[in-house]
Amino acid sequence: MATITPQETDILLVVDVQNDFCPGGALEVPDGDAVVQVINGLIDRFAHVALTQDWHPPGHQSFASSHAGRQPFEMIEVAYGPQTLWPDHCVQGTPGAAFHEKLFTDRAEMIVRKGFRPEIDSYSAFYENDRKTATGLAGSLRERGFRRVFAAGLATDFCVKFTLLDAAAEGFEAFLIEDGSRAIDLEGSLAAAMDEMKAAGVSVVQSPAIGG
Repeated sequence: MATITPQETDILLVVDVQNDFCPGGALEVPDGDAVVQVINGLIDRFAHVALTQDWHPPGHQSFASSHAGRQPFEMIEVAYGPQTLWPDHCVQGTPGAAFHEKLFTDRAEMIVRKGFRPEIDSYSAFYENDRKTATGLAGSLRERGFRRVFAAGLATDFCVKFTLLDAAAEGFEAFLIEDGSRAIDLEGSLAAAMDEMKAAGVSVVQSPAIGG
């Protein structure tokens, strides 16, 4: 197994390791808290670390509770296309929106909050789901000279996937740290996500292959 040595132009992007996505949370990812130990072990291997945080206002359009008669995981059409309806989750300022208490957050140089616009859901750390509204992350990374983005977190088949697809589309070399991520896996969404990422040029690595 070839070892990847993180460089000054690499950044570790920790995606949505928040209480609501961990066991017992409002939108728990199976085994989601298992990523914490892996990510904590990676943080000291990278000179640069950033975090993303789902940050929804109450009554967000993506919440099933905002649509009479609708249930979580149903699909609806909104202005920008199909939208999965979710349980209320990661509401601004609530314990569910907080980072997992055991996640090492002190090294983070940047926190990218997403999904705070009431009418637009957001999976990617680079663009909201309308695919037009930028978070500013791409420009920030380019301005600071980063070339490679390594992502881990929750969930592999949603926010991690869209973040890495956008990283690759923006010209960064993109890596999924597979053992540092977990999936929701709705009706085969994990397998589809892996195929989509690989087709876009995203490399899949395991944390032991990343040296300090």
